[in-house]
Amino acid sequence: MDQAYPIGRIDVISDAICPWCYIGKRHLERALDILAEHHCKITVAWHPFQLNPDMPAEGVEREKYRLAKFGSAERSRQIDQRLTEAAATVGLEFHLDRISRTPNTVNAHRLIRFAGQKGVQDAVVEELFDGYFCKGADIGDAKILADLGAEAGLDRPEVLAMLAGDEGRKEVLAGDQMARNAGIQGVPSFALQGHVLFSGAVPAEEMAKSFRRAWDILKNRAA
Repeated sequence: MDQAYPIGRIDVISDAICPWCYIGKRHLERALDILAEHHCKITVAWHPFQLNPDMPAEGVEREKYRLAKFGSAERSRQIDQRLTEAAATVGLEFHLDRISRTPNTVNAHRLIRFAGQKGVQDAVVEELFDGYFCKGADIGDAKILADLGAEAGLDRPEVLAMLAGDEGRKEVLAGDQMARNAGIQGVPSFALQGHVLFSGAVPAEEMAKSFRRAWDILKNRAA
């Protein structure tokens, strides 16, 4: 009889504008299917990390931002092409040419936090990723965030009211700082029961093995 691994919580530290986080989400979903075959009981929670913590609240034009970051439009196009090809391997259809702005993601993280309180966090994360990478949505815009939240099952006026105030801002910024204090420098990063295991969009089979191996270590420590 196969051994049961009652894994409690997987934490994903990510940013809504990180393409590898969306690709990593697809790998994680497959890894969860593999773990389910071993009778693992798992919850997943998403936590904030800002790739651009100094980004202006209104964001910047993507072309201008990437020119400054990569040095040339050609280099930027090459990177986008590689990302699009990597996304296609997990069934995602990126349209990065549709993105006009690189946003500040604090409000997107506030929405993800709010969604967690309402029990639809994964659905909101999916809408944010799909909206940004596949449809070119400006996820720094409160109205667009409210639309995406509504698509995932949230009440649109409630989301707008939340974003109009400061609810969750302090917690999001504290979560971002906590990740940095823990030594996280890149996303996606994955933790099991609060222990960071690895970063990057690693293949699903490797993810599942890492989670099971880590659970065995934690279980033996507690014995």
